[in-house]
Amino acid sequence: QVQLVESGGGLVQAGGSLRLSCAASGSIFSIDVMGWYRQAPGKQRELVATITSDSSTNYADSVKGRFTISRDNAKNTVYLQMNSLKPEDTAVYYCNARVRYYSGSYFSSWGQGTQVTVSS
Repeated sequence: QVQLVESGGGLVQAGGSLRLSCAASGSIFSIDVMGWYRQAPGKQRELVATITSDSSTNYADSVKGRFTISRDNAKNTVYLQMNSLKPEDTAVYYCNARVRYYSGSYFSSWGQGTQVTVSS
């Protein structure tokens, strides 16, 4: 069983910044991809950014140039630096990891979510 724990969410004024972190723990062989997703009120969950083990990144168009995803493989931790925040960024942000177990099987694990609220 793999556990993902997010932190860093909160309330911020438009134009401000937040840094989210997510640490994975458990019987992990490796994590090939880690990412952040978000779900705004009345909308479906959407991809925000992903990062592979070799640091290849992918961003949603809506956050390009404002958000930066990074990871610390030694700590099994992924970060999301969010700058120039807009009210439309308000959502519950979820950490995700594609975890490889020692058996060789893969499993997509999710965190509990952390609320980010951006006020005008």
